[in-house]
Amino acid sequence: MRIVYFTHSLRSCWNHGNAHFLRGVLSELIAHGHEVQAYEPAGAWSLANLLKDAGDAGLHPFRARYPELEPAQYAPDADLSALVDGADLVIVHEWNEPTLVAEIGRLRSRGGRFLLLFHDTHHRAVSAPDEMRAYDLDGYDGVLAFGAMLAQVYEDWGWSGRVFVWHEAADIRRFHPPAHEGRREGLVWIGNWGDDERSQELVDFLLRPARETGLPLDIYGVRYPDQAKRTVAEFGARYHGWIANAAAPDVFARHLATVHVPRRFYTQVLPGIPTIRIFEALACGIPLVSAPWDDCEHLFRVGEDFLMVRDGAEMTQALSHLKSDPELRANLVRCGLETILARHTCAHRVEELLNIVEQLRAPALRSVA
Repeated sequence: MRIVYFTHSLRSCWNHGNAHFLRGVLSELIAHGHEVQAYEPAGAWSLANLLKDAGDAGLHPFRARYPELEPAQYAPDADLSALVDGADLVIVHEWNEPTLVAEIGRLRSRGGRFLLLFHDTHHRAVSAPDEMRAYDLDGYDGVLAFGAMLAQVYEDWGWSGRVFVWHEAADIRRFHPPAHEGRREGLVWIGNWGDDERSQELVDFLLRPARETGLPLDIYGVRYPDQAKRTVAEFGARYHGWIANAAAPDVFARHLATVHVPRRFYTQVLPGIPTIRIFEALACGIPLVSAPWDDCEHLFRVGEDFLMVRDGAEMTQALSHLKSDPELRANLVRCGLETILARHTCAHRVEELLNIVEQLRAPALRSVA
């Protein structure tokens, strides 16, 4: 198939976690023999911030690790019909301008021979429903939602039978345990401060437990306001700023464990949706302890693949156990990697996507016959 994907940015992962999964799944599609072209708008916000923060050097990790991915930029006045010409499948990510979303839908409605899917990987459908419902999806054949609760929102909006759960997953071509184990020490957290969606939780489940257990803590991420940086310093943690996602496996390999602290929307309104970091961390073979969230879709074996705690005191206790118990760490690494390899790789998601495509094509094929 010829597959076209419209993303906010494939080259930049600066405050753009969706790029992690998209890179992996598009790379996997290419490995399966499909022709893939990704498009991103000129002047994308994430890319502009990456270049401001790190310069052109910030793009080097992407170029080095994903040489097969060559995204193209398009201008605001681009001829979109030319961009989708010859495509069998077109996917449009939700972090695109509504005008682009609508225009591609109109191309499909006017006789476009491609299958058209909308890909939603955010909580805006519940946190800003009016904003999301303003998107014109009339010409779309289906919706890819990154969790069952989000899919239910689209079901309620009239997409019954045409919305599909498509979770994120680990790109195990790049995210895997180190070839040779070296010295590991302390904790690592890779993530953004969260726009006050988890500020207190980061204190309760990360900063304070790390200090209380005496585990050195390294923090990587962007959009940390000055107050957040002061808080990090007050707890004795080390803030390193932005890190390319492609470099995350090497950072994981130097640390004893990592912590997952979900944003409130994924604990209170959209349960069952883990962020990409859980998949990536387990794929890299690092023990993980998570703040509470409801794995209602049974993606993992909680307590075996990773530890989940209910409050800060339990987090401190769990980290203390990890610090002193190498057997516990080894068991978590083994089980977590086992689950990723069995269920949650980008190869699995490619298979799911191709099945979705066939399912949506089937009615059309039957009508032709």
